This record gives sequence, structure tokens and C-alpha cells, in this order.
Amino acid sequence: MQFSSELLESAVNAFSRLPGIGRKTALRLVLHLLKQDESEVKSFSETIARVRLDIRFCKHCHNISDSDACSICRNASRKKELICVVESIRDVIAIESTQQFNGRYHVLGGIISPLDGVGPDQLNIESLIQRVQTGDIEELIFALSPTIQGDTTIYYIQKKLTDFPVKVTTIARGIAFGGELEYADEMTLARSLQNRLPIDRYVMR
Repeated sequence: MQFSSELLESAVNAFSRLPGIGRKTALRLVLHLLKQDESEVKSFSETIARVRLDIRFCKHCHNISDSDACSICRNASRKKELICVVESIRDVIAIESTQQFNGRYHVLGGIISPLDGVGPDQLNIESLIQRVQTGDIEELIFALSPTIQGDTTIYYIQKKLTDFPVKVTTIARGIAFGGELEYADEMTLARSLQNRLPIDRYVMR
């Protein structure tokens, strides 16, 4: 793909580094921006910069936040004794869209995957254990993608929680094994949350 402008080529290269954006789509986006008012483009670029510079992560659950604590953790109407453990922030968004969960969350930031070089120390597991140690948590719902890596992560954390009187459950098998949680439809997610199972009936040994 030939460009008559180095600035245009640079912009296309920048957009094409985004997930799911090829060079043709990147070019279409850049050309669209060129048609917009300068003020709109400036506002767009400033918003993107602020996303990277100003957004924080909640000190309690590691969800995206505008302050030290996210809006979910600050919401007094949410059940603080009920924690849904998820892999990523995208899973929080997916579950929230069902409007069927009124507890709080804990974002692990990934799942244990030795082949990908991801071990327990690279995840937000220790902070989850610390939350359970406070004694305020009555139930942990594991809402991880039903894969071997997801099961391994649940089993590892369950072992670290054996000395604590906390109920450990997982979402029902409405989510197909090997599937990704974020791609499940809202009804399936909602039913999986409502029909959650004791962890001992689910995780493979």
C-alpha cells in the first residue's frame, strides 16, 4: 500500500496496531478523521491520551476506575460479602450487562497459563486472598472462561482458601467448555450466575 504522505502512513501504522484493525480499515479511519473539524479531532486525541494517563485501577477489585475505588466498590447497595472473580475487565462489563448480579468483583488480570508464561505471581490472586482474610466475604463466584487454564486457576485459588470459611462456587455450564466468557450472550451469562455450582462439582482434578 503506497502513501503520498509520511504522516498519513504513520497514522495508518498506528491504527493498524490496534486489535482487529487491518491496514485497510486503519486507512478508512484516518481518512474519516481528516474529514472532521480540527476541534473534533483534537477532542478525540485528548480523550485517547486521558484514557492512558488518567484512568486508574480500583485498589479493591482492580477494575477500571476514575478514582482509587471504582463505582461498583463504592456502591453501598452492592453486596460486599459476595465476590465474583473474573479474568478481565471485559468480563465485568459482560456480567454487568446482564443486570443479574448485585455483588462486587475481583479482576485477576488473566488466568494461569504456564505455556504462555503466566504464573500465579503475575495475577491479582494475593489481593483476593487478603480480601477473604478480612472475614467479610461469604461467597466467591468464579466466572472464568471454561477452559483448562480457567479450571487450573480456580483449583489453585481454591487450595489457598481451604483454611477460610468461605463458600466457593462457579457459574453453571451454560458456558460451553473451551468458550470465552466475553462472547457469551447475556441470557446465558445470567442463567449461569443464577445456577452456579459448588466448586467441587465442577473443577477437574
